[in-house]
Amino acid sequence: MQSEPRHLPTGVIVAATPLGNIADASPRLVTALEYADVIAAEDTRRCSALASALGVRPRGRIISNFDHNEVGRVQQLIDVARTGTVVVVSDAGMPGVSDPGFPLIEAAHDAGIAVTCFPGPSAVPTALALSGLPVGKFCFDGFAPRKHGARVSWLEELATERRAVCFFESPHRLAQTLADAVAVLGAGRRAAVCRELTKTYEEVKRGTLEELARWADGGVRGEISVVIEGAQPVTKDISDLVTEAADRAAAGERLKTVCAELAAAHGVSKKQIYDGVVAFRD
Repeated sequence: MQSEPRHLPTGVIVAATPLGNIADASPRLVTALEYADVIAAEDTRRCSALASALGVRPRGRIISNFDHNEVGRVQQLIDVARTGTVVVVSDAGMPGVSDPGFPLIEAAHDAGIAVTCFPGPSAVPTALALSGLPVGKFCFDGFAPRKHGARVSWLEELATERRAVCFFESPHRLAQTLADAVAVLGAGRRAAVCRELTKTYEEVKRGTLEELARWADGGVRGEISVVIEGAQPVTKDISDLVTEAADRAAAGERLKTVCAELAAAHGVSKKQIYDGVVAFRD
């Protein structure tokens, strides 16, 4: 895949790279990799491998620009971008979207240096499009919190979120995250797990959170994006739900289970109902 000689704009170029299928590389990315003065790459070895696969021999330097050093790289890259071209790439997808790139982009804007984008693949819109869920309105939450308490608090915020939510997750934590989602959002809320997007073993698993949690419990591999449908409109007043939960708990049902079911069915926070019952009892 050969690019035509041409001048790149002075400043910072944010360039999307393939998620897995090399054929998704745009001609503009090929040109950027070949003619940039500096390529700021999340992983220099992967960037070099990508360039090689595209038949490109970069004329500029490739330097590392990842989570733990990117802030320290900013001034060096800004100095280059004042008179030359700096191309920012991550390992896969769009820099700045849960990938390195934001500190440089922000600093370039603040310094009055031109910033443009060579668009292309991103796991977020790809997963949304494949999910088969209503995603006309959505939010993106990056990676799900690692710790159980923080993850539950995050899910409680989604209990009343009317937009679909997309997030990334490690395959090693996926089963637990989905199990927590069942407990907080309810077993019947629909979702999709998108695995290895654009790659040979691409898979989209759709179903209720309960179904997906059972599936993931057997072990899942690869890069994971999850889409959960938005909450349904509230159909009952919160005070009515508190009363119903209190009555069902008094009849012998487990309070947390009842709160989760009512929250999922009526699009409210499980914590709201639970706290209301506790206050009612007091």
